[in-house]
Amino acid sequence: MGEAQSFSVKRAQVEFHNFASLGEPERAFRFYAEENVRRGAILRGHLSFVGPMSPFLEIGANAGHTSYLLCNEFGAEGFALDLSADALRHGIALQDRWKYARAPVRVAGDALNLPFADGSLRLVMAHQMLSQFLDLDAVFREVVRVLAPGGLFFFSEEPLKRLLTLGLYRAPYVDTMKPWERNLYEQGLLGYLVKDVIGAHQEESFGIRQNHSMDLKKWQALIERHFEAAEYEVFARSHGWAEEAVKSLGRRMDRHGSDWVPARLLGGTLAAVCRKAGEPALPQVEMEHFERYMRCPDCHGGMTRDADETLRCVECGYLAANEGGVYNVLREADRKELYPGDRDDVIDFSLPEHAEKLGAGWYELEGVFGNKYRWISARAKAVLKRVRAGKLALRVRGHAHEQLFTQGKPATVTARVNGEICGHWTLERNGLFLLEAPLPDAERYEVELTSEPEWHADGDARTLTVTISMMRLVDR
Repeated sequence: MGEAQSFSVKRAQVEFHNFASLGEPERAFRFYAEENVRRGAILRGHLSFVGPMSPFLEIGANAGHTSYLLCNEFGAEGFALDLSADALRHGIALQDRWKYARAPVRVAGDALNLPFADGSLRLVMAHQMLSQFLDLDAVFREVVRVLAPGGLFFFSEEPLKRLLTLGLYRAPYVDTMKPWERNLYEQGLLGYLVKDVIGAHQEESFGIRQNHSMDLKKWQALIERHFEAAEYEVFARSHGWAEEAVKSLGRRMDRHGSDWVPARLLGGTLAAVCRKAGEPALPQVEMEHFERYMRCPDCHGGMTRDADETLRCVECGYLAANEGGVYNVLREADRKELYPGDRDDVIDFSLPEHAEKLGAGWYELEGVFGNKYRWISARAKAVLKRVRAGKLALRVRGHAHEQLFTQGKPATVTARVNGEICGHWTLERNGLFLLEAPLPDAERYEVELTSEPEWHADGDARTLTVTISMMRLVDR
């Protein structure tokens, strides 16, 4: 099977969620609320199977919106965990917006090395994140480890592998589709041409590899390898007349009249509540001492919490401070690389010190939360410096406005480093982009980004091309 999830994918996830968690607040609030309605309805439909929920853990929680739901509408207590500490910090905005009184303990951590003791949790949740692992058994083993006997794993996941598709290419989000794509999508025809989930293209272009191999039979076999019993719900896709017709036909083919056959044909979402073997015990939940449920990510020793709210390993001295309400409990080596802070080889536009590395050609800082960026005109300069040995690449994250594609010329970005072109890219569509180019060996890198064509916004005197939100040196 190979590596369950590479470090480069972890880095891409942190960068993506830092940028996207609440980059468009109103859209994000609406999207998270809609997800909570669906997930809450599924959970309520299986309450007799689930039983007590505290302490719970949500892995891949993003901003933690479903964890806030459990705390405030189901009366549960527990933890929200994600690789992105920035995404979890954004959860406070959700709490304020929804006027929730209670919050989960927020922990930045790795689903393949959960910082929780064996058998310490009653419920683990995972929503729309399992497909980002190539070896799902590795994730399930870790979930089973932290669950108490009789504990529950509640997950919902897409994509289900779709049988009726040619799988020609990854389709973007609807708002970045070309007119012919949007027309086919609205009729329900695009799914017969493209691979898996609409929008997977954006995450994969960011470097987040996804597992698109799981159909319903494989999911069922995976669950049965690790859990004693399970209850399922299946939601088949049915967008437009072309998918509605097949869904109706599939229901007639299904011996129970369910969506199982339609979901195999069209893809969709699987929700499952899975019970670990063993007789459940119901010890008193003590979230005021939540550190007792945790373990060190480096040596697996127990954790204590100091008076200043710092988590400390009792065996190896590992420390995790409370940083804006979030404990970063990743392995020390991973934490240093995924959260480098103000370092000479990183220009993170969400950090105030980034301006010291910028040269000419940048407009003023804009954006909210982790979605901080600067527009550039025809060209912009910056300086990055090596901080480690080895072959390096330049990584640039940005956004292309739809106006860039209405000027009658191809939309391009070119990177020159120390006077030599190291990368030239033609952008195919508007939206987020991530560019990478190999670099020659040097101690100092003078970077010049150029973009075409130039354009002007109504009422704005600036000459614009694209926005840039991050530049850094990474291992090639």
